Amino acid sequence: MKIIWFTWKDRSHPEAGGAEVVNEELAVRLAADGHGVIFLVGGFEGGAREETRQGFKIIRLGNRFSVYFQAYKYYKKNLVGWADLVIDEINTIPFFCKFFAKEKNIILSYQLCREVWFYQMIFPLNLLGYLIEPIYLWLLRKQQVLTESESTRIDFQKYGFKKDNISIFPIGLETEPIKLEEFNNQKKEENPTILCLGSIRDMKRSIHVLKAFEILKQEIKTAKLFMVGSGGTKYAEKFFKKVANSKYKNDITYFGKVDNRKKLEIIQRSHLICATSVKEGWGLIITEANSQGTPAIVYNVDGLRDAVKNNQTGLVTEKNNPQELSKKITQLLQDKVLYEKYRLNAWQDSFNYNYDNSYKIFINYLENFCEK
Repeated sequence: MKIIWFTWKDRSHPEAGGAEVVNEELAVRLAADGHGVIFLVGGFEGGAREETRQGFKIIRLGNRFSVYFQAYKYYKKNLVGWADLVIDEINTIPFFCKFFAKEKNIILSYQLCREVWFYQMIFPLNLLGYLIEPIYLWLLRKQQVLTESESTRIDFQKYGFKKDNISIFPIGLETEPIKLEEFNNQKKEENPTILCLGSIRDMKRSIHVLKAFEILKQEIKTAKLFMVGSGGTKYAEKFFKKVANSKYKNDITYFGKVDNRKKLEIIQRSHLICATSVKEGWGLIITEANSQGTPAIVYNVDGLRDAVKNNQTGLVTEKNNPQELSKKITQLLQDKVLYEKYRLNAWQDSFNYNYDNSYKIFINYLENFCEK
């Protein structure tokens, strides 16, 4: 099978995230099984125009905005008729392959934008994007969709897509869960420690975790906060200013962006991970933390509520505010029996998520779709 995969960035892109990791983990396995894969993606400063990586090809065209037209032109000139399948990945904006691809084509989408527009773009582009998104989704409503969570499937149904046309494949983890002996002998920080992991930007609402921590300190005076992730945004400047002015600043440690080894070490040392994003396709950092013996408390939003099995592997807030988050943190940290139960359940659940399993479901879906 030959596949052309339209998406706006690859894993080497400076703004690459979890979606790009998933894409290329699947592509590696597709190539290893003898399938041809070509990614048409946006270019970036320093990125080669063409690159072959572990058996699949990446062609970089234009930039963040021009890639949609440039990829269309490249396809029309060089790739019409080459593939058996075209994947149109919606990462904010679709490529509208339905209207020009000669081959069978599907939509791949890890999440829809909706309210994220107001956190990621400036006015009036955010309002424009928010208003236009339902229109282009309606135009694509008869397409087959592949996604990673039930929340995203429900989201698509709101815009006219039929439930039977939306399939789910599970996410995978780059990191293997720790062994049973490691789990049983794991040494957490001496003081109760909360972890906030991920880039410090608007849609992650990192300040909510900071505020929840400050409220928590009134109940658990020995609590500590670990912050891990890049911070080169205006929102991050605001965040760091609040940290500097916090009376608990000496109990907050910012590690910055760290390598994978250091990240896993910090996760393992932490008692809980908290996530307060506006929206996610799946809470990948939650499942990753679970695999290292650390349960989660998260806001009740798309993706995060999928990654946490409420009252089993962690807790999902009833209300999405720092007061409620702090209440849940206190509840779990002060009940050692419940905490250990959730820690065990979270760790065991993480074994269900691996890229080999994701790939089996993914390739089975693609092959069945192409045979129809």
